[in-house]
Amino acid sequence: MNIIVNGAGGRMGGVLCNLIKQTGHTLAARVSVEFTTDAAAGVYQTLGEFTGDADCVIDFSNHTAIPALCDYCVSRDLPVVIATTGLSEEELACVQTAANDIPVFRSANMSLGVALLSCLTKIAAKALPDADIEIVEAHHNQKLDVPSGTALLLADAVKDVRPDAVFNVGRHENGKRQKNEIGIHSLRMGNEVGTHEVIFALGSQVITLKHEAENRALFAEGALAAAAFLLGKAPAIYTMDDIFDD
Repeated sequence: MNIIVNGAGGRMGGVLCNLIKQTGHTLAARVSVEFTTDAAAGVYQTLGEFTGDADCVIDFSNHTAIPALCDYCVSRDLPVVIATTGLSEEELACVQTAANDIPVFRSANMSLGVALLSCLTKIAAKALPDADIEIVEAHHNQKLDVPSGTALLLADAVKDVRPDAVFNVGRHENGKRQKNEIGIHSLRMGNEVGTHEVIFALGSQVITLKHEAENRALFAEGALAAAAFLLGKAPAIYTMDDIFDD
């Protein structure tokens, strides 16, 4: 594949660019607001500056770049993998509109292991209807969005089988825990790559589902798998579930 990496100047963008080279794919362009455009070196400050050939765009930039990203990919008829988190309602609407014209892969977490964790969370929430459920996530001290997109993905997995569930993000007020609430707690510390725990407390016993990311390579691997999956697909929004079902 010949891939445009949007957000190539960030942590994940750098990891992805290295993996692309190691796995025999090619970098069509590296794009980042942190770069000074140098077409000869294949680096660009904005997407619009690159008009060369490409098979797909993988985005690890910032959620505020979503409207421009979607416009660019639609105008060039390019599939896009959106690995950016923290999207607003307006930005999500841009993604939905783009998916009318191009295949879009979007996931709050590009790890196949997290996709499995989400599936197990849904099964446990359904099997243990009386359990109190708490979600704890930890990330590095430079992460911007709170809670993480993955924590919300896991909370949504619970809500799929408990429609009356209410998210209590960063519980900070006095009062008893409500029966239908899901507590979501965020830790920001050091160089933590990403840890997510879903705790099911029944009073007599506690069951914990946990995923730990050892390094950022697993997210880049998942993004590459998503890009390969998108090639030749019809316009729509795709997720990790679709990869498993393909």
